[in-house]
This record gives sequence, C-alpha cells and structure tokens, in this order.
Amino acid sequence: MKAIGYFENLPTTDDKSLLAVEVPIPAVGPNDLLVQVHAVSVNPVDTKQRKRKPSQEGEPVVLGYDAAGVVTQVGAEVSGFQVGDQVYYAGDITRPGTNSEFHAVDARIVGHKPRSLSLAQSAALPLTSLTAYEAIFEHLGFSVQGGNEGKAVLIIGGAGGVGSMAIQMAKMAGIKVITTASRPETIEWVTHLGADIVLDHRQPLAPQLQANGVQMVDAIFNTADTAGYWKQMADLIKPFGHICSIVESKEPLDLTLLMAKSASFSWELMFTRSMFQTPDMIRQQEILNQVAQWFDDGKLQVTATKSLEPISAENLREAHALLESGKSVGKIVLHGW
Repeated sequence: MKAIGYFENLPTTDDKSLLAVEVPIPAVGPNDLLVQVHAVSVNPVDTKQRKRKPSQEGEPVVLGYDAAGVVTQVGAEVSGFQVGDQVYYAGDITRPGTNSEFHAVDARIVGHKPRSLSLAQSAALPLTSLTAYEAIFEHLGFSVQGGNEGKAVLIIGGAGGVGSMAIQMAKMAGIKVITTASRPETIEWVTHLGADIVLDHRQPLAPQLQANGVQMVDAIFNTADTAGYWKQMADLIKPFGHICSIVESKEPLDLTLLMAKSASFSWELMFTRSMFQTPDMIRQQEILNQVAQWFDDGKLQVTATKSLEPISAENLREAHALLESGKSVGKIVLHGW
C-alpha cells in the first residue's frame, strides 16, 4: 500500500525528508480496527518525531497521529464498530503512523466521527480535542458540565491546533478565557473562537492582565513554551491553582516557585493512555464520541484552516514546513490519495 515515510532525519528542504514508499497492509490484532485512511492532519509531534525518530533496519518510518477514514476490518474482541463505519482518532505513538492508505489502530482510542463534518474536517480534530479535553477537564479540574462561572484560565498559545480547541471547550464550560496571540490574523482567530481577553505574548503578561482588571488566574494551560513562561506562570497563578503544559522543557523547572501558593503542575501527553495501555484507555474513545456530539450540536467550530490534496510526500513536506515556521493558524489537513 502507499505510505509517506523517511529513512533519514532531514529538514523539509530536502526532498528525502519525506518520501512516497510502499509498505505492507498492517495485520489486525484482536483489539484493532483496520481503517482505510481518507484524511490526515499534521501536529507538532509529527515534526518533532521526523527530526529524531530513527529508521530501524532500513525500514521507512511512517508518521502521522491524526486520521479519519472508513473501517474495513474489525478485530475479534472489538465491539461497537462494524465495517463501513466512519471514524476518527489520534493514533498511538508506539505504532506506525497514519500517513498510509490503511492503518491498524486500537479500537479503544477510536471515535465515530462527527456526522455533520466531512472526513477531511474530522481529521483535524482528534489529537487537539483529546489534548484540550484532558488538560482543561482532567488536569486543570474544571467541570465539563459547567458551573465554572467566575473562574479564569490563561491559555498560552491560543491560535495553534490545541489552543484553538482549548479556547472553545473552556468557553463552552463557562470559563473566562484569556489567551495569547500577536499577529492580526491570530488575534482575529482566537477572538472568533471566543477568547475574552487576548494578550501579546511578545510583551510581559502581568501588566497586560492588570490592565484588564485581572491579577491572577485559576489555571494556566501552556501550549507554547514551558520554560520560557515558567516565572511568569508562577507569578500569575492563584494560590492553590494548577498549571498544565504540553511542551517539553529543555531545562529543569524550579518547582519551588509554586510552593508559597501551594500551586501544582502537571504534564499533559495525549499518548500516555495508549503508550502504557492504561486501564482507562477507552476514555479516549468516550471523549472523541463526546466531542463528535458537541460538533453535531453546533457547540464547537471546525479548526481546519488549510487543506492540501492529495496525501503526498510533497504536500506533507509543505505541511511540516508551515508548522515549523510557527506561523500556522488552526490545523493543516491533507486528504485523498
């Protein structure tokens, strides 16, 4: 089958950084679905893995962690799915990726795609929806049922894929949303998604918050730069507040800065459940089905802002390069073979 992969860790300016390859159709385990992939989207994890994950024994590395497609085979122990179902999911970082015509995935991390959206639109959603949901409602402790009025969250990096979903989910739950953006197009985007206050991330955040009548916030979700904002986050978090980040730090973080406020910090990694086969792994299926319902009910907006056709090495290199530029807004989708 067709796939897009690589043999060497190279920059996108090199045509060999992502290549058209032929790989076998994967075998389906008892808990798996075999999905014919119709659309994929690109996330920062794709670009990071392309730079550091090595080829093993001369085999191509196939990346991709977002997909939407049609079920073509159902594992012996799977329930709730049948051949022909349209699904969407964010994959498993320990298995081959979704940049292939067919993909095997554990059914426990797969959801039925929103009925109101196309496969291409749906492919933009899984990883960012799961990440935002887990951060806002599981780590930061806000109630998904609402009742969060009077509470505020600072989302650092609101215009990216995860930030775009986090803003919407927080607003839907009645949380005051403060986010960062700097360019006119990103400010317009986050405002469109519902942000109440937009701060310029190129300037110190505290004076801007104070100018808007806010001294500290109940929670902070960092999607941009953990170490770079660490001191500011420690200053801005309320006593007993919580900080969550998805961005790995290249330097140690001084947790003692949080001690006086009895504040806490946690990482959010969407792949943890599948990577460690946690007992609650099926929670991601439940979240994706809930997110699909929210879209079908008109409570969330599509975050795909750029679409490339077909799924090819050239287009995937373009998508990686755009994401690495730091200037992308929302999500980049590729569809069709």
